[in-house]
Amino acid sequence: MLSEYGVVPSAAMAEKIQVYVSLLWRWNERVALTAVTELKQILRFHFGESVYAAKQGLIEKGRLADVGSGAGFPGIPLSLVCPALEVTLIEPNVKKCVFLGEVKRKLSLVNVEISRGRMEDYLGTELDIVTSRAIGRPDALFEFCRAKLNPSGKLVMWLGMDDAKVLAAKHSEWSWSDLVRIPGSERRCILAGRRIANVPRETFGM
Repeated sequence: MLSEYGVVPSAAMAEKIQVYVSLLWRWNERVALTAVTELKQILRFHFGESVYAAKQGLIEKGRLADVGSGAGFPGIPLSLVCPALEVTLIEPNVKKCVFLGEVKRKLSLVNVEISRGRMEDYLGTELDIVTSRAIGRPDALFEFCRAKLNPSGKLVMWLGMDDAKVLAAKHSEWSWSDLVRIPGSERRCILAGRRIANVPRETFGM
């Protein structure tokens, strides 16, 4: 299933994915974590889409913050395929953070931390990568990146093709890679970019 996205899980990784999915199913009965509940769709939409960014060379190592992590996507799958990543899951919902804490414990994710609160409240060190699949407030996300990404940092977003084109055109102070179409999807893609070095940092998000 995940081979379509460039991943052939080891036995150990497959076991962790199985545990993760079981937790997701159980918790989803009382906490709204995902509307995707069929196993094949969970593997494709959540796991496959998440790890595809790494297999396309968009994410490798460094300090990564997953903004609005929700049920842990893409942050946790990326932590599994990129053990050199230091992943922080930023999530304001208390119940979802409790779920993320259980996933971290059950999967023994030593390279994952959980930050309960809004992105505006994040007090961690400068970041190498910011990821987001739930881009509810794009202006706030770009402001967060302006404040927290290091000068060569990268923003990676999962979104629809039309939305990606609009955001890329609006934020010309970023150097954007070509859109990466997600396998098995006609409309969804990954958009990644870095801030242009000669643009003053304080102008971002304006």
